[in-house]
Amino acid sequence: MSNDTHAYAIELKGISKRFGSVQANKDINLQVPAGTVHGIIGENGAGKSTLMSIIYGFYEADTGSIEVDGQSLTIRNSQDAIRAGIGMVHQHFMLVDTFTVLENIILGAEGGALLKDGVAGARKELKRLEQEFNLEVDVDAVVGDLPVGLQQRVEILKALYRGARILILDEPTGVLTPQEADHLFRILHALKEQGVTVMLITHKLREILASTDNVSVMRQGQMVAHRVTKETSKEELAELMVGKKVRLKVDKDVPKIGETVLKASDLTFVDGQGVERLKRVSLELRAGEIVGIAGVSGNGQSELLNVLSGITPMSAGEIQFAGRTITASAPCNAAQMRELKMAHVPEDRHKMGLVTGFEAYEAAILGYHDRPDYNGSILMNRKAMLAECEERMAAWDVRPPNPHLKTANFSGGNQQKIVIAREVEQNPDVLLIGQPTRGVDIGAIENIHEQIVKLRDAGKAILLVSVELDEIMALSDRIMVMFDGAVVGEVSGAEANEQTLGLMMANAWNEEGAAV
Repeated sequence: MSNDTHAYAIELKGISKRFGSVQANKDINLQVPAGTVHGIIGENGAGKSTLMSIIYGFYEADTGSIEVDGQSLTIRNSQDAIRAGIGMVHQHFMLVDTFTVLENIILGAEGGALLKDGVAGARKELKRLEQEFNLEVDVDAVVGDLPVGLQQRVEILKALYRGARILILDEPTGVLTPQEADHLFRILHALKEQGVTVMLITHKLREILASTDNVSVMRQGQMVAHRVTKETSKEELAELMVGKKVRLKVDKDVPKIGETVLKASDLTFVDGQGVERLKRVSLELRAGEIVGIAGVSGNGQSELLNVLSGITPMSAGEIQFAGRTITASAPCNAAQMRELKMAHVPEDRHKMGLVTGFEAYEAAILGYHDRPDYNGSILMNRKAMLAECEERMAAWDVRPPNPHLKTANFSGGNQQKIVIAREVEQNPDVLLIGQPTRGVDIGAIENIHEQIVKLRDAGKAILLVSVELDEIMALSDRIMVMFDGAVVGEVSGAEANEQTLGLMMANAWNEEGAAV
C-alpha cells in the first residue's frame, strides 16, 4: 500500500458508535493527510480511544465508513487493519517481558513452518527498519530488561515490521521521561520523512504543538474542531477541549514556610532480591511548603513514598515525625502514620488507592473506615458515609456525582479525584502525593492543583512526586532530583528549568552546577 495515491491516508465519514445507553462516538468526520503527524485531543471520555479502536478493528462502527488511501474498507478486526497498513502502539505495551525483542516482533508473523528462515529474514528486515527510522535497539535483549523508552521502540518496530504505513500512538509519552519523549518525537519526524502517517492521541498540549502538523479536537463523543497546528495555541485548544476558558497557569503566592514537620535521615531500602532501591536519602518537609521530587520513573521515587508512608519498612535510617522517631527496629505501619496525620495519594490508584469493586462512598473512606464518624454502635453509619461522599463529589466535581456507582465505572480522572479528595479532606499535616494528575482531564487538573496549593497555604507540608516536569515546576517551592535511588541535586522552584532538571535526572550535572 502506498500513501502517494491519495491525499488522505485515513478518511472517516459519519462514524457513530453506541455502547448501550452511552453514545461514545457521534457522526465523526475526520481527514488525515498522508505523510503527516495528526493530533487527536480531548478530555477523558471524549471518545478518542473508541474512535482509534474502530480504525484498528477492535470495534466495528454502528454507522459510517472508513477510507484508507482513498479506498473504502470494512475493518472488522485488527488483522483487517494490519492488512490495510494500519498499526497501533497502545499506552500499555502488548509485549511478552520474558521474550527477546526479536521474538516479540515476529510473534504471530513467524514466516512459515521453518522458523529459522523466518528469524533470519526478520533480522535483516529489522536492521533496515532500525536504520531507516532511527529506531536502534538490541534485537537479542530480553524485553523485560529494557527501559520503557526502548520497549516503546519495540512496539513501533513491531508495527512497521507488519507493514504499517499508518501508525496510531495512544498517549505515547505517558510512561516516558522528558529525554525519552524528545527522542520519540525525533522518531516521529523520521517516520513522517519516510512517508508514514502518524495519528497521535495525547492530552499534553505542549506535545501537540511541538510535534503535529494538524490537530483535531473531540468533546463528549463528537469532533468539535480541526486546526492547523501552527495556527492555534495551547489556550485555544484547551478551551475547545473543555468547552470553556481554562487557566493553564498555577497561581500561588510566595510560601510562608514554617517549622520542619518531617525529617528523614539516611533512608535506605533493600528489596527482596537484595537490590538497594533507596540509598541514604535525607530530606526535610516544612510547614507551608511543596517539595517536588523529579526523576526518571524507577529511580527510587515510588520506594521513597512507600517508606515514608509506612507501607514499606525501611532497611536503615530514621524518620522523625509527630514526636516519633521511626526506624527499622521501631517501625510505624501505614495505619499508624495516618493516625499521626500523614495522608498518602499513591502513584497507582488501581493497585493501592481503590478497590474497584467498591461503590464510590465505600472507596471514599478506605483507610479511614475505623473513624467514629463512619461507625454506629454495631454497623457502619452508611447514611453519614453517603452524605460525606456526596459533599466531596460536589466539591471536587466528580462525574457522575453518584456515590452508589462502582469505582470501576468512573473514568480514570474521576477515580483520581475520589482518591485525592479522600486524603486531602482528612486535613493532614503531611501530604505525600504521587502522580496527582495522571490520566486527569485538563479542566480537572486546574482544580487539583488549586487544592494542593490551598493545602500548602493552610500550613501543610507536601511532598509531590510527578513524571510531569511542567507540574513539578509549576507547583514546587523546592525541587529535589533522584537518580538510581539517591538524591543527586536540589534547586529552588523559582530557579528551576527543564534543561537543568533534565540533566540532573540523567545524573549529568556536577556539584558546580554545570553539565558533565
